[in-house]
Amino acid sequence: MRHKTSIIIPVYNSEQTIESLVEKLVCEILKDDLLEIILVNDCSIDQSENKCNDLHNKYPEIIIVLNLAKNVGEHNAVMAGLNVMNGDYALIMDDDFQNPVSEAIKLISYAKNNNYDVVYTFYDKKEHSFFRNLGSGFNNFVASIMLKKPKKLYLSSFKILNRFIAEEIIKYDLPYSYIDGLILRTTDNIGTLKVTHLAREDSESGYTLKKLVSLWLNMFTNFSILPLRVAIIAGFIFSLFGLFFGAQAILEKYSNPDLPAGYASMITMFALFSGIQLIAIGMVGEYLGRMFLSQNKKPQFTIRSQLNNNKK
Repeated sequence: MRHKTSIIIPVYNSEQTIESLVEKLVCEILKDDLLEIILVNDCSIDQSENKCNDLHNKYPEIIIVLNLAKNVGEHNAVMAGLNVMNGDYALIMDDDFQNPVSEAIKLISYAKNNNYDVVYTFYDKKEHSFFRNLGSGFNNFVASIMLKKPKKLYLSSFKILNRFIAEEIIKYDLPYSYIDGLILRTTDNIGTLKVTHLAREDSESGYTLKKLVSLWLNMFTNFSILPLRVAIIAGFIFSLFGLFFGAQAILEKYSNPDLPAGYASMITMFALFSGIQLIAIGMVGEYLGRMFLSQNKKPQFTIRSQLNNNKK
């Protein structure tokens, strides 16, 4: 039995690469598998939308194009693709050739020959910048703590999901999605596959510091209450420390009345405790703010136009 694969590609400012990537995918994969390619144009500011539309016109039975009205980031763009996919599997890959087509074929074959809900890829060497690798390493470290991710599992954006897990993920309709968090809270049936990672072609990475921080906040506040528990424990510890410090000051003053008051120590302690309080209040505010936006039905994504073989 032949299974259909939906390849979901978030597209952002990729006019230099998206056409040749899709051509290679169609040429190399279509001859062996049923194929659907979903291009999610995340409100690009170059000619990516026109490139995607032209590709649909060339392959109307294969290419689906979602042009988003607002830039929503990689994870929400992927959610848009998952919501319209028709395949038995959803392969998620970048638009910049860092994941070679040959490795996509290998990943599809591996998923179809093994009964995993999700297969993540990992690399001997990642051809990202030092900054991006540092951010990815921090993200995986935090995910191990916050999401109870297996320490040896690398949360790669290049992965394949079966239909079951894709349908479970799209039940989440709140604005701050984090695909890996949704996967890890849904299934433990996860496989891994080593693949090759190449340097970027032409385009620059769309992951800025702001986007990385936003991604980490999604992990912190949407899929764990651990930060709140840490704030409680830290508050308790520093309260005990403050009580001990105050008792010590009283005893010293009682034993040596001429001892000058420690203004520097008092200011330091006041600043320290005030900072901790503000961090804790800000953390609670972040949770409440996200709850407020979720209750107000802030959308994950808004599709301005959709092109497929049924609708234009």
